[in-house]
Amino acid sequence: MTSSAPTGASKSQLRRSMGFWDVLLFNIAAVLGPRWIAAAGHNGASSISLWLLAALFFFVPSALVINELSSRFPEEGGLYAWARDAFGPFHGFVAGWTYWIYTVFYFPGLLLASASMAAYISSSRGAALSQDRVFLVWVSLGMLAVAVLLNIVGLDIGKWLQNAGGVGTYLPLVVLAAVAAFVCLRHGSVTHFTLAAMRPAWNWDTVNFWSQIAFAFTGLELVSCMAEEVRDPHRTLPRAVFASGALIALMYIAGTFAVLALVPADALDPKSGVFQAIASGSATIGIGLIGVVAALLATAGNAGGVGSTVAGVARVPFQVGIDNYLPAVFGKIHPRWKTPWVSILVQAALSGAILLLSQVNETTRGAYQVLIDAAIILYFIPFLYMFAAVIKLAGRKDRTANLHAVLIPGGKFGVWLCGGLGFAVVLLGIFVSLIPPGDSASKLGFELKLVLGTAVSILIGLALYWRGAKKRRGEK
Repeated sequence: MTSSAPTGASKSQLRRSMGFWDVLLFNIAAVLGPRWIAAAGHNGASSISLWLLAALFFFVPSALVINELSSRFPEEGGLYAWARDAFGPFHGFVAGWTYWIYTVFYFPGLLLASASMAAYISSSRGAALSQDRVFLVWVSLGMLAVAVLLNIVGLDIGKWLQNAGGVGTYLPLVVLAAVAAFVCLRHGSVTHFTLAAMRPAWNWDTVNFWSQIAFAFTGLELVSCMAEEVRDPHRTLPRAVFASGALIALMYIAGTFAVLALVPADALDPKSGVFQAIASGSATIGIGLIGVVAALLATAGNAGGVGSTVAGVARVPFQVGIDNYLPAVFGKIHPRWKTPWVSILVQAALSGAILLLSQVNETTRGAYQVLIDAAIILYFIPFLYMFAAVIKLAGRKDRTANLHAVLIPGGKFGVWLCGGLGFAVVLLGIFVSLIPPGDSASKLGFELKLVLGTAVSILIGLALYWRGAKKRRGEK
């Protein structure tokens, strides 16, 4: 495929720093989130069937679509480049802009949840600190600063934060499962699991959570934004997607069983419930140190999650900047560390501002929920483009001629099935994100913040696009 993007001197300076294990651990750090297990536990036993449905109808189609597109078109920019080549520059920009701007809402939510989990390092005061607004804000800003600094220095160093994030995310969940199994064998489960209880239940107070289940399975596409910094991307990216995908799906389901076995659903904090459960279980077996060690590991894991998202998503405005739809400064590479440092700094500054603004006139839980839903709506727009793009690009003759391509099985029918399923799930996710959760302080206030925040974010992007398009026409 001939790309419409100029190669440019900037892109030629990027270094291929990531191998298979780097990509696998990057994917785990980017996708697997203890906070989603906590949210699932808070929602109750019906979350278990929702995990299975989301894995079957969204996660598997997503992985197959991402593998085909990333192996056919391993280009810096990922979703942006795929939408641009399938539907043209305007749609590529909308996909790229919403994929980038979602992070200014996503990072604050991720950081608040990470700080809430880190509170359990102080085992005696963990529960109180996890709800302390001052503690949460300062720790969140500190984590953001570390992730930004390491990613500006470069992936040669920054990738170790992502690698530590993958390990630090997975190990505490293994500890959770082991503690839950031990406690259940000795004392039994606090939740009675039945098939009826595990079936999905329609409830206007909890349906908002459904979108979070699908959102929890996203992130595999993130490393595709960095394809030109991966060694042998045609081979490395698909293998790492399949391996990490299996590990992630298994842990989401096992982790939800474990938290519900240790703590009742209505008592679980939707941000830090995993460590609430570990603390409860370790107290039951008389080894409180387990909770402290798990919280330390998770803090590294969450920092890696922030770092992986900073690293991947920052490449989108870098690529859009090269294509001249954003100010040219976004396409600049640091002269020493060879990273898109301006894009990373702007992303971090906006995220820090939104983090502070989200705390105005809102409870910590309410602020967290607004941030999550705004992030989901913006993030799912480029996914609509991705699932449509795989169908559109399947008609190109190079699909079967590309020896490096990892194609969706089943030919055109398989492409339509995966693309159609993913598109439908994403549309449903956007719709249910607009429904206020049952415990929101003000449903009208929730809706106003959510709708205005997402609408203004999109309009700013459109204004920048029209400015860039006008500039490009003037240069011709």
